[in-house]
Amino acid sequence: MTLPHFTAETPMFMPVGTQGTVKGLTSQQLEDLDCHVILGNTYHLESRPGSGIVAQMGGLHGFISWPRGMLTDSGGFQMVSLLHLAKITEEGVQFASPVDGSMMMLTPEHSMAVQNRLGADIIMALDDVVSSVNTTLERFEEATHRTTRWIDRCIAAHSRPTEQNLFGIVQGGLDAELRRISIQQLSERNLPGYAIGGLAGGEDKGQFWRVVAQCTAPGTGLPFNKPRYVMGIGYPLDIVMCSALGADMYDSVYPSRTARFGVALVNSGVLKLKNVCYKDDYRPLDESCGCMTCQKYTRAFLHNLVGKGIPFAAVLMTYHNIAYTQQLTKRIRAAITEQRFPAFVRDFVRQQHPDGDIPVWVTEALEEVGIDL
Repeated sequence: MTLPHFTAETPMFMPVGTQGTVKGLTSQQLEDLDCHVILGNTYHLESRPGSGIVAQMGGLHGFISWPRGMLTDSGGFQMVSLLHLAKITEEGVQFASPVDGSMMMLTPEHSMAVQNRLGADIIMALDDVVSSVNTTLERFEEATHRTTRWIDRCIAAHSRPTEQNLFGIVQGGLDAELRRISIQQLSERNLPGYAIGGLAGGEDKGQFWRVVAQCTAPGTGLPFNKPRYVMGIGYPLDIVMCSALGADMYDSVYPSRTARFGVALVNSGVLKLKNVCYKDDYRPLDESCGCMTCQKYTRAFLHNLVGKGIPFAAVLMTYHNIAYTQQLTKRIRAAITEQRFPAFVRDFVRQQHPDGDIPVWVTEALEEVGIDL
């Protein structure tokens, strides 16, 4: 995927830098870990320090000294995460700032103007986001059709179409017919890329994979020659499964947030460093990992830091977890390129579930794409 600032390879995982930075890591460290694209949050960056200030410093790339790919979300996700502070109308979304209570009206036009000033390589259309566990079909119907009306307003308002790639976001909840309508209507706009929104909100995994499969299905899903971005995906198993189903891009705060709680991602699952069993464990977090944390520090050392709440622990754990996600997607890409992806998936699933307790949804999803465990 050739972007203005970087040629990114997919499938890829994008670490989330809400305020323009991944907590605890420098831009140089993210580059050293071979992150191709990182994500910034439009709502929070407009709240503080303001897109005008960012624009004066050369956009987000200059603001955070980041030479590679950058994606900004539309601000729409705050409809779910800050729902108690938001009012949604046809015009847009009105937010009360969690900082000082001041009001912000986020319309498709305002979202585009802010993101044009932020200057990311990929910008997201403002969509009407509904939590996947909402039980009101009428709300999903409203959101699906409003998302289409808003994409047209975003396209009209986008002032830098030759410099920034506008992605649309498929909505429709867990309803196959609404998803079909959204896929069809957005595909007709011939956008540079597409996202699958409204998932990773606590829905049943069986429903989750079926929505992803519908959105990536050959012939009836989103265009096969355009990037397909499943929003909010950060669990390693989910990344592998969505890649098998045909998705290309993922983002989530999970790897960095769980690191701050002392949890490390490894091929067999997770290590919870607060547990007393690591008190005298002098092995690295992951003996197969070449990251700085694993090369220089032991589980016993990290257990001691995590237990005392020392901030350095969060830095070291975040570094490892981001390194893990980048190595995982690199391994996925290599397996695809070398035509051994089914074998890679089988090995990965066995490592995650060595006792054979493989979830039904995993088996069903892989059967959909012809991978037999």
